[in-house]
Amino acid sequence: MRNIFKTYLVAIATILSVAAFAQKKPASPPAKVEGKSGAASITIEYSQPSAKGRKIMGGLVPYGEVWRTGADKSTSLTISAPVKIEGKDLAAGTYALFTIPGENEWTIILNKTIAWGHYSYKQEDDILRVTVKPGKTKSFVETFTISYENNKIILAWENTQVAFAIKG
Repeated sequence: MRNIFKTYLVAIATILSVAAFAQKKPASPPAKVEGKSGAASITIEYSQPSAKGRKIMGGLVPYGEVWRTGADKSTSLTISAPVKIEGKDLAAGTYALFTIPGENEWTIILNKTIAWGHYSYKQEDDILRVTVKPGKTKSFVETFTISYENNKIILAWENTQVAFAIKG
């Protein structure tokens, strides 16, 4: 009887310990996108915030201000060989991807400093800047998503989609 009671207590303690250390899904879970362009392997690592009923473009993500392009730490873009981004040369390496959203034009920024958020962003650390035109998504995009298709990196959230060419 005493052994059954001890076994029962150990089982309850184990269950409670597992529950205490179990982690819930983060609000902005990490995501990874991989692809190839010519000889270059491309890897993008970012965090995916969700709209949750909020106004995103021009609201949560203000127009005309530097955005970390995701959530939590800055989005990273790793390229294994030299490429062209919208026709501009970019050496192999790992870069922070920032953007400056606008209603009619977005600035895509590749910066040498990967940090938490955009708080430590310094324009003098920019490696490359290009401008692109935003478009509309086919349907509402609840969770910020980056994809890679047909030699383009595509950013989509809410009703906005922005793409920029990458050619290896």
